[in-house]
Amino acid sequence: MPERIDLSIVVSDCMTNLLDEAHKKDITITSNINEQTFVLADYNTISSVVKNLLSNSIKFTNDGGQVNITARDLDKFYEINVLDTGVAMSQEDISKLFRIDVHHTSIGVAAEKGTGLGLVLCKEFVEKNGGKIWVESQHGKGSNFKFTLPKYNA
Repeated sequence: MPERIDLSIVVSDCMTNLLDEAHKKDITITSNINEQTFVLADYNTISSVVKNLLSNSIKFTNDGGQVNITARDLDKFYEINVLDTGVAMSQEDISKLFRIDVHHTSIGVAAEKGTGLGLVLCKEFVEKNGGKIWVESQHGKGSNFKFTLPKYNA
Protein backbone atom coordinates (compact mmCIF):
# COMPACT_ATOMS: atom_id res chain seq x y z
CA MET A 1 0.00 0.00 0.00
CA PRO A 2 1.54 3.35 -0.99
CA GLU A 3 2.29 5.66 1.92
CA ARG A 4 4.56 8.58 2.76
CA ILE A 5 8.06 7.22 3.16
CA ASP A 6 11.23 9.09 4.07
CA LEU A 7 13.67 7.70 1.53
CA SER A 8 16.67 8.67 3.68
CA ILE A 9 15.45 6.30 6.41
CA VAL A 10 14.88 3.42 3.98
CA VAL A 11 18.39 3.85 2.58
CA SER A 12 19.95 4.18 6.04
CA ASP A 13 18.26 0.97 7.22
CA CYS A 14 19.41 -0.93 4.13
CA MET A 15 22.96 0.38 4.48
CA THR A 16 23.04 -0.77 8.11
CA ASN A 17 21.91 -4.26 7.07
CA LEU A 18 24.73 -4.49 4.51
CA LEU A 19 27.60 -3.01 6.54
CA ASP A 20 29.19 -6.39 7.31
CA GLU A 21 29.16 -7.31 3.63
CA ALA A 22 30.78 -3.99 2.72
CA HIS A 23 33.37 -4.15 5.53
CA LYS A 24 34.55 -7.60 4.39
CA LYS A 25 35.60 -6.00 1.09
CA ASP A 26 36.65 -2.63 2.56
CA ILE A 27 33.94 -0.91 0.51
CA THR A 28 32.69 2.51 1.57
CA ILE A 29 28.93 3.06 1.27
CA THR A 30 27.65 6.63 1.46
CA SER A 31 24.25 8.21 1.11
CA ASN A 32 23.72 11.79 -0.01
CA ILE A 33 19.95 11.60 0.41
CA ASN A 34 18.62 14.41 2.58
CA GLU A 35 16.31 13.72 5.48
CA GLN A 36 12.65 14.30 4.66
CA THR A 37 13.00 13.18 1.04
CA PHE A 38 9.42 11.90 0.94
CA VAL A 39 8.14 9.49 -1.71
CA LEU A 40 4.73 7.90 -2.16
CA ALA A 41 5.47 4.17 -2.20
CA ASP A 42 5.14 0.84 -0.43
CA TYR A 43 7.85 0.62 2.24
CA ASN A 44 8.52 -3.13 1.95
CA THR A 45 8.90 -3.25 -1.82
CA ILE A 46 11.08 -0.13 -2.00
CA SER A 47 13.22 -1.38 0.87
CA SER A 48 13.72 -4.62 -1.10
CA VAL A 49 14.73 -2.65 -4.21
CA VAL A 50 17.26 -0.49 -2.35
CA LYS A 51 18.72 -3.48 -0.49
CA ASN A 52 19.04 -5.52 -3.70
CA LEU A 53 20.71 -2.70 -5.64
CA LEU A 54 23.14 -1.93 -2.80
CA SER A 55 23.93 -5.62 -2.34
CA ASN A 56 24.61 -6.01 -6.08
CA SER A 57 26.85 -2.96 -6.06
CA ILE A 58 28.87 -4.44 -3.20
CA LYS A 59 29.02 -7.80 -4.98
CA PHE A 60 30.40 -6.31 -8.21
CA THR A 61 32.78 -3.79 -6.63
CA ASN A 62 36.39 -4.72 -5.95
CA ASP A 63 37.95 -4.45 -2.51
CA GLY A 64 38.49 -0.84 -1.48
CA GLY A 65 35.81 0.48 -3.83
CA GLN A 66 32.87 2.80 -3.22
CA VAL A 67 29.10 2.72 -3.47
CA ASN A 68 27.16 5.98 -3.33
CA ILE A 69 23.41 6.51 -3.29
CA THR A 70 21.81 9.83 -4.17
CA ALA A 71 18.38 11.26 -4.95
CA ARG A 72 17.76 13.93 -7.58
CA ASP A 73 14.63 16.08 -7.58
CA LEU A 74 12.79 15.80 -10.91
CA ASP A 75 9.68 17.89 -10.17
CA LYS A 76 7.06 15.14 -9.61
CA PHE A 77 9.56 12.33 -9.04
CA TYR A 78 12.84 11.59 -7.31
CA GLU A 79 15.51 9.82 -9.33
CA ILE A 80 17.49 7.52 -7.05
CA ASN A 81 21.01 6.61 -8.17
CA VAL A 82 23.05 3.68 -6.84
CA LEU A 83 26.50 4.36 -8.24
CA ASP A 84 29.43 1.99 -7.75
CA THR A 85 33.07 1.84 -8.76
CA GLY A 86 32.69 -1.82 -9.68
CA VAL A 87 33.10 -3.80 -12.84
CA ALA A 88 31.15 -2.39 -15.73
CA MET A 89 28.67 -4.26 -17.91
CA SER A 90 28.47 -4.60 -21.65
CA GLN A 91 25.44 -3.30 -23.53
CA GLU A 92 24.56 -6.94 -24.27
CA ASP A 93 24.47 -7.77 -20.55
CA ILE A 94 22.48 -4.61 -19.77
CA SER A 95 19.84 -5.62 -22.32
CA LYS A 96 19.27 -8.89 -20.40
CA LEU A 97 19.12 -7.52 -16.86
CA PHE A 98 15.46 -6.75 -16.24
CA ARG A 99 13.93 -9.53 -18.37
CA ILE A 100 12.16 -12.53 -16.88
CA ASP A 101 12.41 -14.41 -20.20
CA VAL A 102 16.23 -14.32 -20.20
CA HIS A 103 18.10 -16.08 -17.42
CA HIS A 104 21.08 -13.88 -16.67
CA THR A 105 23.26 -14.28 -13.62
CA SER A 106 26.82 -13.18 -12.99
CA ILE A 107 29.38 -14.13 -10.40
CA GLY A 108 30.57 -11.28 -8.17
CA VAL A 109 34.21 -10.16 -8.03
CA ALA A 110 34.76 -12.32 -4.92
CA ALA A 111 32.85 -15.29 -6.44
CA GLU A 112 29.53 -14.27 -4.82
CA LYS A 113 26.61 -16.07 -6.39
CA GLY A 114 23.18 -14.74 -7.31
CA THR A 115 19.95 -16.08 -8.74
CA GLY A 116 19.49 -13.54 -11.52
CA LEU A 117 15.98 -12.81 -10.23
CA GLY A 118 16.75 -9.80 -8.04
CA LEU A 119 16.68 -7.19 -10.79
CA VAL A 120 13.53 -8.67 -12.34
CA LEU A 121 11.81 -8.22 -8.96
CA CYS A 122 13.28 -4.71 -8.60
CA LYS A 123 11.75 -3.76 -11.95
CA GLU A 124 8.37 -5.15 -10.95
CA PHE A 125 8.44 -3.41 -7.55
CA VAL A 126 9.54 -0.04 -8.96
CA GLU A 127 6.88 -0.15 -11.68
CA LYS A 128 4.17 -1.13 -9.17
CA ASN A 129 5.15 2.01 -7.26
CA GLY A 130 4.76 4.20 -10.36
CA GLY A 131 8.43 4.49 -11.31
CA LYS A 132 10.96 3.28 -13.87
CA ILE A 133 14.32 1.53 -13.47
CA TRP A 134 17.37 1.39 -15.74
CA VAL A 135 21.14 1.17 -15.63
CA GLU A 136 24.06 3.04 -17.13
CA SER A 137 27.47 1.41 -17.11
CA GLN A 138 30.84 2.55 -18.37
CA HIS A 139 33.98 0.42 -18.52
CA GLY A 140 36.49 1.58 -15.93
CA LYS A 141 33.93 3.72 -14.09
CA GLY A 142 31.40 1.22 -12.74
CA SER A 143 27.63 1.11 -12.93
CA ASN A 144 24.81 3.45 -12.01
CA PHE A 145 21.45 1.83 -11.31
CA LYS A 146 18.71 4.45 -11.46
CA PHE A 147 15.05 4.35 -10.57
CA THR A 148 12.31 6.89 -10.09
CA LEU A 149 9.59 7.14 -7.46
CA PRO A 150 6.72 9.61 -7.22
CA LYS A 151 7.20 12.41 -4.73
CA TYR A 152 4.87 12.61 -1.78
CA ASN A 153 2.89 15.85 -1.95
CA ALA A 154 0.96 16.67 1.19
